[in-house]
Amino acid sequence: MTKKELDLRKNVFDKNQYTRTIDTEFSELGVTTVSEDLDQQPSVEKFFQQYNELFYDIPPNGPINSHEYLVITSGEYINFDQSSLEIEALRAEISQLRTDLLKAEIENAKLQISGSANEEDIQKLNNLQNELQEATSELTSASEGLSQDISDLSPTAELAEDTTSGVGYFD
Repeated sequence: MTKKELDLRKNVFDKNQYTRTIDTEFSELGVTTVSEDLDQQPSVEKFFQQYNELFYDIPPNGPINSHEYLVITSGEYINFDQSSLEIEALRAEISQLRTDLLKAEIENAKLQISGSANEEDIQKLNNLQNELQEATSELTSASEGLSQDISDLSPTAELAEDTTSGVGYFD
């Protein structure tokens, strides 16, 4: 066998030369500084620009990544419950319609018994009509209060004050 000589020299750097020659940062691992992270974060304006671009690509319904998810999570964030507002408005309307129907039925009963009823039945109808008027006035004031509460809770007042252009939602 032949003998081979190996050259075992090693290059040694002093401290100043080492830092200039060897990269001691962890850039290969993808570690970024806080300022770099902040620069990469989208602004609210950029977010809505991207949202407008992706609007029709987002599925309407679904547990995540959908318009429904955005509505639910945003509604939870601002404590907004549109369905309860609608339910309360519909309840007020139903109460008003029931009151109107009852008034019409009393007037119909009065017309039917006007010539043939005794004084006691007419007095009972008049008492019933007075009670109905009192209940209607209470219902009206409660309905007005509810309408005011609904308008206070509704986000449309805040949306009316929005000065953004809204360009892009229906491009």
